[in-house]
Amino acid sequence: MKVSSVLSLFLILCYLGAQQCYAGEVDVLRKFIKSRRAKTLSINHGLASAAAKQISASKFLVPQVGSKEDDKISALPGQPSGVNFAQYSGYVTVDADAGRALFYYLAESSNDPTTKPLVLWLNGGPGCSSFGNGGMVELGPFRVNKDGKTLWLNTFAWNNVANVLFLESPAGVGFSYSNTSSDYTTGDEKTRRDSFTFLLNWMERFPEYKHRDFYIVGESYAGHYVPQLAQLILSHKKTEPNLVINLQGIATGNALLDDETVNSGSYDFYWTHALISDEVHEGIVLNCNFSAEASTSEACDEYTSEADSCQANIYDYNTYSQLCNSSAYTSLPIDGFDPCSSDYVFNYLNTAEVQKALNVRDIPHSWESCSGYIGGGWQDSPDTVLPIFQELMQSGIRVWIYSGDIDHILPVTTSRYAIDKIKTPVKTPWYPWFFQGEVGGYAVEYHNLTFVTVRGAGHFVPSYQPGRALTMFSSFINGTLPPGLD
Repeated sequence: MKVSSVLSLFLILCYLGAQQCYAGEVDVLRKFIKSRRAKTLSINHGLASAAAKQISASKFLVPQVGSKEDDKISALPGQPSGVNFAQYSGYVTVDADAGRALFYYLAESSNDPTTKPLVLWLNGGPGCSSFGNGGMVELGPFRVNKDGKTLWLNTFAWNNVANVLFLESPAGVGFSYSNTSSDYTTGDEKTRRDSFTFLLNWMERFPEYKHRDFYIVGESYAGHYVPQLAQLILSHKKTEPNLVINLQGIATGNALLDDETVNSGSYDFYWTHALISDEVHEGIVLNCNFSAEASTSEACDEYTSEADSCQANIYDYNTYSQLCNSSAYTSLPIDGFDPCSSDYVFNYLNTAEVQKALNVRDIPHSWESCSGYIGGGWQDSPDTVLPIFQELMQSGIRVWIYSGDIDHILPVTTSRYAIDKIKTPVKTPWYPWFFQGEVGGYAVEYHNLTFVTVRGAGHFVPSYQPGRALTMFSSFINGTLPPGLD
């Protein structure tokens, strides 16, 4: 797939004109949430039980094209020296008849990978790339330079402590595709089944990861993907104890968990951070009922519209960051993270040489941060996944919820309000945890659930606070709480 160099120039000119040329994760999510509030998107009140109409895991094995050896990456274009870990990328077919295949990227651990767990990372949207966003902007081993051609090594990459697998799901996202156009109309249920199919077939290609400790982590709309996939895995585990997927825990970050608390928590965050007036906040409190059963009133619409209009020139990923505009594009970032990073990734991943190195097939669309194929065709999505969280909390696996405390699209208040609805008792009271002698955030351990904040982090937690994020993640996979002050 070749992309004209004009594309790079167009992208730069777009930002120099202070206009956004393509949708990012937050843009897709904001539209999605507003559609749900207006009841223009189909919403159901819970995903069907994973045990319903369950078939044997062996039935999910699909004929494959490719091998582990074929997927090995010798080096990525522009890769810096000093890389001491193996990389793989390619496709796993999840439906041979439809020609549906999902793209993955694996960064094995740089520290004794044979003893480290496997972590599946999922981004949200719905319809946004886990590799391009999570892998190239957040927690992966590389970041892209401004030139869109070279990479730099992320010192705090999560593959320091785990083997990290990035999955672009569902089909139509990133480099994943289908030969059947109807596959681009999809939803939660099809996504989790395809992800389960992917894992079983991927482990046939990488048998050393069968029965390895396995974790699922994700952010944003992956607040749906992560628990739903975990539920399906554990459901199969009950009837098939020898299932090769050895799930040990899940974690969701700045996640869409519950529609009601997303709306109420967002407007409370705006008010407590002086982003809307007392009068507007009071109008929302008095006139809005955000429960799934309620209809919005005209007065509620007026107050929420006024509140939303006040957020128009604030960077959605981080309340206090600069926007990606002409000054940001041509200068150093003011807070350590370049808000135009997604642009550099866009240029890099749409380079023919890069796609060849990644084993990308000739697919019918260019790589995008978030796919226009997906967002408008989402068919099923529960208004809350909290019942699934409660189910998982009783299963014995590790369950964490974390939040960057200056995320603007799914603020920390939305996570706290969602946890309040679960009504689980406190085991270890709220306390500050530390990184390099400073408060890294706060944590509270509930019965079978841990909640962690990351101080100074926006929606992409590992982007804004990479060291703190790695400390939190290491604690999660080690089964410990984030470190207190010695």
